[in-house]
Amino acid sequence: MNVMAPISRIECVVHGGDRLGETPLWCDRTDTLSWIDIEDPRLHTFDPATGAHATVALPGTFAGTQALTKAGDRLLAEDLTLYARDPDTGYRCDLITFEQGLDNRLNDGRVDARGRFWVGTMDNSLTRPTGALYRVDPDGTATCMERDVVVSNGIAFSPDGRTLYFTDTRRYTSYAYDLDIDDGVITNRRIFADYSATRDRPDGACVDVDGCVWAAFFAGGRIVRYRPDGRIDRTILLPVTNPTCMAFGGPDLRTLYVTTARKFLTSGQLAAEPLAGSVLAIEGAGQGLPEHRFGS
Repeated sequence: MNVMAPISRIECVVHGGDRLGETPLWCDRTDTLSWIDIEDPRLHTFDPATGAHATVALPGTFAGTQALTKAGDRLLAEDLTLYARDPDTGYRCDLITFEQGLDNRLNDGRVDARGRFWVGTMDNSLTRPTGALYRVDPDGTATCMERDVVVSNGIAFSPDGRTLYFTDTRRYTSYAYDLDIDDGVITNRRIFADYSATRDRPDGACVDVDGCVWAAFFAGGRIVRYRPDGRIDRTILLPVTNPTCMAFGGPDLRTLYVTTARKFLTSGQLAAEPLAGSVLAIEGAGQGLPEHRFGS
């Protein structure tokens, strides 16, 4: 059954102006939510207990992605370079640069149960299959796992860590893979959700305690919950056109936070959508899982 949740259950917790808000993460050490603005490179932090909201300017043209680490610093992307940033000092340590010479950038990423960071690249023109999916091991070694990708997105893992979800937004398709959590090898790629006929754009994703996959639909004004078998069982309509990604947060991981974007909206659309570029919160959608941290 596909349940349509009413808009009245949604509130704005940070009224922002993100051009391309993305990659929300809940930190269980600080009880704060963080996210990035990819195209106006900034790292945001929000404390729901106090309402405090802070931002840090980031270098580069695109911020790309982020992840938590076991050491307590933050993995961040500057264009095609992945680096670690100390949150207290701002000290930066570059880990690896991908795909030099291509008009690509890093995009969505997530850490698996063994502390490996899975991250994708994308074509800046959104049309060419020059992107790829990589696995970055805790020692900084990167291995290409998939090629021929237009826009990498929607990286998430099942609760047991044995299924990897991955989306190519501009192929309008989400995939599932079997993941060997010991050696980090993926096999048995199959289509999880196919929107190639309608050209809907699945964007960021997360997984809840029931093993259901939540996906945001850029330019689609909604988020969708899929059962592990790929069937849709819930759709939540949003007061914005461009939701980008989600993360469960709060001390009990029962608040679903949604990042959004102003990108591609006309002046008329922006006037009609005052919450575009803001962070939304939805209560009662379910319960999430703690984020894994990069490192050994």
